[in-house]
Amino acid sequence: MPNDNAFDSGLDQPSRQALRKTLRQQRRGLSYEEQAQASERLALNLLKLPEMHRSRHIGVYLANDGEIDPALYIDLGRRKGLIFYLPVLHPVYPGKLVFSPYREGVPLTANRFGIPEPAFSEARRRPAWALDAVLFPLVGFDEMGGRLGMGGGFYDRTFAFSRLRPGMAPKLIGLAHDFQCVERLPTEPWDVPLHGVVTDRRCYRFRS
Repeated sequence: MPNDNAFDSGLDQPSRQALRKTLRQQRRGLSYEEQAQASERLALNLLKLPEMHRSRHIGVYLANDGEIDPALYIDLGRRKGLIFYLPVLHPVYPGKLVFSPYREGVPLTANRFGIPEPAFSEARRRPAWALDAVLFPLVGFDEMGGRLGMGGGFYDRTFAFSRLRPGMAPKLIGLAHDFQCVERLPTEPWDVPLHGVVTDRRCYRFRS
């Protein structure tokens, strides 16, 4: 499990760091049963989301640090023929991600943050623009589309192209426990906007 400062940016404000710490403690405090119930409700909400009906190549993540777990959705999606990809730290361009196929039994190795990922393969990777949707974990979010991540900016750098060519961008969907919704989060110029957030309680949609 990564430590609290693993992804923190030097540009992060103390108030955001404090909020991040509080929300991470809250989600870590959930019991196994509470996490399992949240995962089940999340899967049902994702299955109902129209954007996901048209998505076949989907970026996902492996839950850790109390993150809401998309594992059940992945299992159900595989039965429907969906293809999933995990983020991999780019070996050449620091701070960026590539996406590698996530199949049952694929070997995983912990990266420098302690997060399991497939081995990098130029031949097998899928470009970020070629994904139909990307589901990624949030630490916090608000109903206006503001979001709080781990502070490293990996998704912002990887999907920065979506600002210039929105038509090429996959649907960017944040996942979180519903209690991670806060009153208001400031946005930064480099933040890549979300299409929506899906929680264990509901779906928040921000743009078409």
